[in-house]
Amino acid sequence: MKHQRFALTPGEPAGIGPDLCLLLAEHAQPHPLIAITSRDLLVERAAQLGVAVTLLPVSPAAFPDAPAPAGSLYVWDTPLASRVVAGQLDKRNAAFVLQTLTRAGQGCLDGHFAGMITAPVHKGVINESGIAFSGHTEFLAELTHTTQVVMMLATRGLRVALVTTHLPLRAVADAITAERLERVTRILHADLQSKFGIAQPRILVCGLNPHAGEGGHLGSEEIDIIEPTLAHLRSEGMDLRGPLPADTLFTPKYLEHCDAVLAMYHDQGLPVLKYKGFGAALNVTLGLPIIRTSVDHGTALDLAGTGRIDTGSLQVALETAYQMAETHL
Repeated sequence: MKHQRFALTPGEPAGIGPDLCLLLAEHAQPHPLIAITSRDLLVERAAQLGVAVTLLPVSPAAFPDAPAPAGSLYVWDTPLASRVVAGQLDKRNAAFVLQTLTRAGQGCLDGHFAGMITAPVHKGVINESGIAFSGHTEFLAELTHTTQVVMMLATRGLRVALVTTHLPLRAVADAITAERLERVTRILHADLQSKFGIAQPRILVCGLNPHAGEGGHLGSEEIDIIEPTLAHLRSEGMDLRGPLPADTLFTPKYLEHCDAVLAMYHDQGLPVLKYKGFGAALNVTLGLPIIRTSVDHGTALDLAGTGRIDTGSLQVALETAYQMAETHL
């Protein structure tokens, strides 16, 4: 039986990404999962962790069609520029990190992989190397020639997408335009249908201001921008409710009847999601022509090589990528 193949990028080599890959390999995956990283790095980290994992070399000339047995991991060897010490950043390996992402993303575009799952990168050290890098999302958007992407975090029972992402709070209101809100909502709606198999998505939309503007007394963005945009999209048949006050939207009364929440800014929606599902949540990039999921945590340099980590977020990211690929067939 031929299975769909998936790429796994361990991210920052000095962080916990390599550890996660090795610990994950203790159990068999339902699909061929190919770690795109340095074989030498995995050998050294496995010795440091005291885990026995058989590393199986693969290449584009002979990608496997069957899952690796428990206790083993497929590895597409990608050489490092400098030997890695767990917990110690080295800007000489920045290009290596980006090469792993390029191999995974291009492999998805070329049909070698049904999706890619990413462990955390360290943005700071990549920029210190002289390479301008704002994150996985933007890098993959450029690689796939995608104009607009949407960040969505999810855990069991809750999905939260963002209209704006990593912006200073002072800049958020100006960034929420009718055009941006419409683009983001369309992408969210379309990907819930095509990648999550939800025929008629029900989306709750947060207001920007406290009490969703209190009828204009606490801000006019709801009246001037959000409400008219949602009304326009509803006229096309989208099931959108809002704008609703964020402090009451995240309650069972509303959430049990929705497929996703659309928050206006990063810290409006994500604290609730991370409180509900930290350690078992994931990041999904919507709008790409490929499937990309990721863990919801950082590189945890202080934990690299210690074994004191939880693979829960990576496992959820894997399971979600598998499910999305089945739906996206």
